[in-house]
Amino acid sequence: MTATTDGSAGAVGPRAAAASDTTTTITAPATGLDEAAKRAAERSIDHLLGLQDAEGWWKGDLETNVTMDAEDLLLRQFLGILDAETTRAAALFIRGEQREDGAWATFYGGPGELSATIEAYVALRLAGDLPEAPHMARAAAWIRERGGIAAARVFTRIWLALFGWWKWDDLPELPPELIFLPKWFPLNIYDFGCWARQTIVPLTVVSAKRPVRPAPFPLDELHTDPAHPNPGKPSASVASWDGAFQRLDKALHLYHKVAPRTLRKAAMNVAARWIVERQENDGCWGGIQPPAVYSVIALHLLGYDLGHPVMRAGLKSLDRFAVWREDGARMIEACQSPVWDTCLATIALADAGLPADHPALVRAADWMLGEEIVRPGDWAVRRPGLPPGGWAFEFHNDNYPDIDDTAEVILALRRVRHPDPSRVESAIARGARWTLGMQSKNGAWAAFDADNTSPFPNRLPFCDFGEVIDPPSADVTAHVVEMLAHEGKAHHPRTRRGIEWLLAEQEPNGAWFGRWGVNYVYGTGSVVPALTAAGLPRSHPAIRRAVAWLESVQNEDGGWGEDLRSYKEQAWIGHGASTASQTGWALLALLAAGRRDSKAVERGVAWLAGTQRPDGSWDEPYFTGTGFPWDFSINYHLYRQVFPLTALGRYVNGEPAVSREG
Repeated sequence: MTATTDGSAGAVGPRAAAASDTTTTITAPATGLDEAAKRAAERSIDHLLGLQDAEGWWKGDLETNVTMDAEDLLLRQFLGILDAETTRAAALFIRGEQREDGAWATFYGGPGELSATIEAYVALRLAGDLPEAPHMARAAAWIRERGGIAAARVFTRIWLALFGWWKWDDLPELPPELIFLPKWFPLNIYDFGCWARQTIVPLTVVSAKRPVRPAPFPLDELHTDPAHPNPGKPSASVASWDGAFQRLDKALHLYHKVAPRTLRKAAMNVAARWIVERQENDGCWGGIQPPAVYSVIALHLLGYDLGHPVMRAGLKSLDRFAVWREDGARMIEACQSPVWDTCLATIALADAGLPADHPALVRAADWMLGEEIVRPGDWAVRRPGLPPGGWAFEFHNDNYPDIDDTAEVILALRRVRHPDPSRVESAIARGARWTLGMQSKNGAWAAFDADNTSPFPNRLPFCDFGEVIDPPSADVTAHVVEMLAHEGKAHHPRTRRGIEWLLAEQEPNGAWFGRWGVNYVYGTGSVVPALTAAGLPRSHPAIRRAVAWLESVQNEDGGWGEDLRSYKEQAWIGHGASTASQTGWALLALLAAGRRDSKAVERGVAWLAGTQRPDGSWDEPYFTGTGFPWDFSINYHLYRQVFPLTALGRYVNGEPAVSREG
């Protein structure tokens, strides 16, 4: 795999393929800003068409943080397959991401993060960097100043325990017998979000086996006191949830010592079968890197040798997460987003005026139709009678189609004039039916599961790595409502319940929280177009409050931006350096609200036209995607292309019509 050509460049100030098949022309008034927007859209169309794969899909790089790269090296060291070229290339990337103070951040321009810094440091030690080297000494000092390894997250200490750098006894316990808990029992595996479930099941095996490989070097320099690496912490009150779960963890540690051997072996065998059954055709698990890594380790500990077909396929799949950059560095993607990128690119191109029967759009529709998932997955545990239908995020992830992708794929397919309309109609009907059936009890929609809202998984000491449940969110619910409205179901009872939920979730300031994008700009940019598509008048108080908020947080340069710190600090809500994707989101909301001729929209469109690069792309080093709010951030490299183009297209051509009767 090679890196895309739309990569990041330098920082902006803090606050405030297949080639084109035809030359594209957009009809618009040939004066002033309209003409600038038209020209910018034309350049963007040509650029985006040039990024399409011959098979019809788009995929931008999915950039996260160096823990992906560090854990990839640690996995290979653990399995005994670490090679010099991989090590050199990974180390080159990791070194390039280090901050001047010696730490590593988890997003561009963000603060140093302890666990990421520890993992990056250990990876560079594996690559041969000496502790005395200035960049390593700065990192070690930064780590010690913040509590050392003892203050790191559980997952980081698990990786260190694999090599004896941390004691297994000093880690939270999660027994494999968890696999036997019935679906109605608290803390059964289906109480966890699908990404956490796929990670936790293999980790219960690792936790039970407690393997230790010989450490290639000591890590005393990362402890505040090497003689006492794990200073004790006082327990929380027994009357608190934290205190109760701390005591549960102590009980599980005692159970580890007395667990019946037959029961434990049976649990690990069931876990192994569960893991193998969920391996995708490409060898990966869930289309994401972390579950694949832990599944490979767990199966290896259970006797699967590296030559076993399951293991060979799993290891080969991990290589496909590698992006080799022009300087020889190797970056690991946590996930790949072709379905998501393709449906968003299709919407952008169609809304910008590309003909509905354009060969690029037909190829994209063909590819999306081929990615439809028509068999049950884990979602059927909560919806056993629901017929399957829908789309996942990745190339291969049949166990976990997601509601967000399904809604956007349907919206994309509706924009294409396909030569086999009956095939399109059948796929859309299945997807819409499945989406309606995945509504949660409160009237909203989550990403992967229905009613995945148990309060207990997040309380476990083991689960300190980010969000581990999948409750409904405003952005996903908005995309579903928008899709249902375009499908003529604006007055369907389930759609109305979704609208009521969205209205109730609006923040006092007029914005909506963004679960899967940063943050309130994303949430608001998703909800307003959905509400207007569903028939809410633009004069509705909720729409007016949203417009007022967006206009109040517009930057002086005319763009919009919101820093990831808005997930933790109110002062950052709606504030950050202007980015192309976030400016696109804000414009989509304002245009849907009928504000096309407002000063805010004019300034936003002018910012997009003025910051576009000569090749028709935009630069965006900032992370505007969200995996887990604050804990795991994403820079989708195609966001900087598709959302500005969608906004420019709707500015030039008007809002997409809701043409179906309902």
